[in-house]
Amino acid sequence: MKIKDILAQEKPVLSFEVFPPKKEDAYASVEHAVNEIAKLNPSFMSVTYGAGGGTSRYTVDITSHLLHQYGVTAMAHLSCVSSTREHVRNMVERIRENGIENILALRGDIPADGKIEHDYRYACELIRDLKELGDFCIGGACYPEGHPESPNKAEDIRHLKEKVDAGCDFLTTQMFFDNNIFYNFLYRAREKGITVPIVAGIMPMTNAKQLKRTLALSGTYLPTRFKMLLDKFGDNPAAMKQAGIAYATEQIIDLVANDVHAIHIYTMNRPEVAAQIKSSLSEIIV
Repeated sequence: MKIKDILAQEKPVLSFEVFPPKKEDAYASVEHAVNEIAKLNPSFMSVTYGAGGGTSRYTVDITSHLLHQYGVTAMAHLSCVSSTREHVRNMVERIRENGIENILALRGDIPADGKIEHDYRYACELIRDLKELGDFCIGGACYPEGHPESPNKAEDIRHLKEKVDAGCDFLTTQMFFDNNIFYNFLYRAREKGITVPIVAGIMPMTNAKQLKRTLALSGTYLPTRFKMLLDKFGDNPAAMKQAGIAYATEQIIDLVANDVHAIHIYTMNRPEVAAQIKSSLSEIIV
């Protein structure tokens, strides 16, 4: 099933993101985590992609496994900045051969060594190619606080509109910890004619080290309420996990109460976190 059709139903949607292993000897443990998350019967699941080899070779395998073994609508991520057009076409052929209908089209992060290919500069170029290569449902990424490389939010929204005009069927946000930032972003996007569904991405922060790494990469704003939570429980792993799950759950409840129908959880391959959040929402997202 195509994700755009799931989102068009306008009923609450809860989806999960997982990532493939970086090394082959970790495949079994990752597969176990993925299986446990699939058993929660999400609306759909997405599988991340590592450019230039590494985790990318497992992306299609896990996406296909979810689709065919668990009957879960699944989406394969595909990034392009480190890929040639030939490599992208090969990946798309594998995706098609496995019966996968959904692709999240990303530019991808610039590698630490700075080595990139020059066939693609932006995600909108990948989206145009995907539209020509098959009848896929194409998702894209968006940034409520603005992309880190954009000079300002107005420019960021302009580039986001280019993705949608290229054929993007829906958007999923980068994580955020202040719902007001998301609501403001949603207003600005709609004002500029971006009418495709926008899925709110939520990351439960369950340990202080994870939070510091994530903030260093994304620069995401932390509201005072979350900082207080971190100061109080950051040195107590069990308490921090519980508090982080509770905070994410409260975010989701507020979003649903404000008519945001689609929520995407960045699970970090932790089935127990996904299960606790879903259980807490059992009467809210049915």
